[in-house]
Amino acid sequence: MEPPASSSTATAPSNPRSYWRWSKQDFFPEPSFQTGETYRNALANTCPRLKDRLLNRSSDSHELLVLPKASENRMARCLTWWDLTWLAFGSVVGSGIFVVTGQEARVHAGPAIVLSYAASGFSALLSAFIYAEFAVEVPVAGGSFSFLRIELGDFLAFVAAGNLLLEAIVGAAGLGRSWSSYFATMVKNDSEFFRIRIDSFKDGFNMLDPLAVGVLLIANGFAASGTRKTSILTWITSIATTLVIAFIIIVGFIHGKSSNLTPFLPYGVKGVFNAAAVVYWSYTGFDMVATMAEETKKPSRDIPIGLIGSMSLITVIYCLMALALVSMVKYIEIDDGAAYSVAFVQIGMNWAKYLVSICALKGMTTSLLVGSMGQARYTTQIARSHMIPPFFARVHPKTGTPIYATLLTTLSSCVVALFTSLDVLSSVFSVCTLFIFLLMAIALLVRRYYAREGTDDKSDFWKVLLCLFVVIGSCIVGTVFWNSGLFGWIGYTVAACVWFLATLVLSLLPEKRQPKVWGAPLVPWLPSLSIATNLFLMGSLGYEAFYRFLICTGVMLVYYIFVAVHATYDVDHGIGQESKYDDLN
Repeated sequence: MEPPASSSTATAPSNPRSYWRWSKQDFFPEPSFQTGETYRNALANTCPRLKDRLLNRSSDSHELLVLPKASENRMARCLTWWDLTWLAFGSVVGSGIFVVTGQEARVHAGPAIVLSYAASGFSALLSAFIYAEFAVEVPVAGGSFSFLRIELGDFLAFVAAGNLLLEAIVGAAGLGRSWSSYFATMVKNDSEFFRIRIDSFKDGFNMLDPLAVGVLLIANGFAASGTRKTSILTWITSIATTLVIAFIIIVGFIHGKSSNLTPFLPYGVKGVFNAAAVVYWSYTGFDMVATMAEETKKPSRDIPIGLIGSMSLITVIYCLMALALVSMVKYIEIDDGAAYSVAFVQIGMNWAKYLVSICALKGMTTSLLVGSMGQARYTTQIARSHMIPPFFARVHPKTGTPIYATLLTTLSSCVVALFTSLDVLSSVFSVCTLFIFLLMAIALLVRRYYAREGTDDKSDFWKVLLCLFVVIGSCIVGTVFWNSGLFGWIGYTVAACVWFLATLVLSLLPEKRQPKVWGAPLVPWLPSLSIATNLFLMGSLGYEAFYRFLICTGVMLVYYIFVAVHATYDVDHGIGQESKYDDLN
């Protein structure tokens, strides 16, 4: 579905109220929160309201036409496929390749880190196809939040929303700390140079990083100033980054030694996939392009080109960069804080470390810029639905950007970046990302094979549900067998055969909905394979990552029960609502 026509600049509101207002009504306008008595009544009805939310589904038209009115001003539609390609490139390249490659090559994969990047890139490309179909059909700022709300309902959309916000905060914090590490190696050959140790704090949280906080504030401030100027800056600087990356690859291969590549699998095949689960961080960011759909001139053409084209190129570049690193330096000697810049020092090219560090800093800065744009737009759509206060949904009339949403993610990521180390951040980030991509693959299968409207026959629903249950179950069992070694190769081979048969049965069911303009190929095989790869990579992460993930999700659910359920219930049922946004059309 193409978005309604609009000008290339943000429209001025007919409502004369100031953008900079902070009343209680701006944060909690829903009737349930007006007085202590109304809130107690709402809490007394939590169970029926929760049931309503579990069964509720949004629609394409609601996400596309109704929710944007809550922003009071429209976002500027100013991006083309060229902009999206470089936004994806700028967001992804720098958000992990300079951050976790050294860490994972040294600890988990060795020279086989190149295979880890190939495996993660394949999984990311599958997800890119899925995102592209949804973004073309429903070009709104919410990205995966909106897509999941339409197909899987309010509750799972909220769980995804919480993890999207967590992913945004953790990802930005990790980039900020890595930026600090690389800059420190330029000033003094010590990646911890600008950090302040607090011995009384727990390890992993005891190295304060004020420089990371400063970088986050500057990058997010620029991103909030305007979409078009950020886009232009991104693609110009990304072209420069491409040239430096070419230099890294060429010099790496020239100075590489075959002896550094042996043993190629020092930690075994399991180590490759353990690393793949973490280096998946390097591919995250492309989903931010889906959040820019509301600001894209021709989503049906521009989004598939921008997403899939950029991700294919990035996968090749990452594999070559990883191979260049482990060719230059023995994996056990790689610096896990600033791997590439230190690698050039180790081969005697001291001057090159500055070039590499500048490239890494530029890449991470661009990732912060694009990430800030995408994070703010996720937050905007979540606020439009009233899952978080609608105050954060407002778009500024002059910049055409959601400044309040940007401030929310910026300040939160600054707090996390100040205290938390990179290894803690990377594992939490990977679980959140893989979980959301898993839900997106499930949502695409539901969209294609189950039509909620126009039929009272529930048999299709149960057939699709059974197939999904077997697909997901077989993937989980196969992952458990792989990681535990239980039953050896027979166990995960049987699980793979069950997955294949369940997907085959699903492919024989009639598709209830075909994409109107552009769709992902090889459905259901492509999304089913995406489910398998995401679950497999999740299973390769350590238990601590899931422990932190579950704690964060539990906190989100407490908020959902006491706030979001009641706010969204009031809005969706029109309780106490007036047509206060009609004048904004």
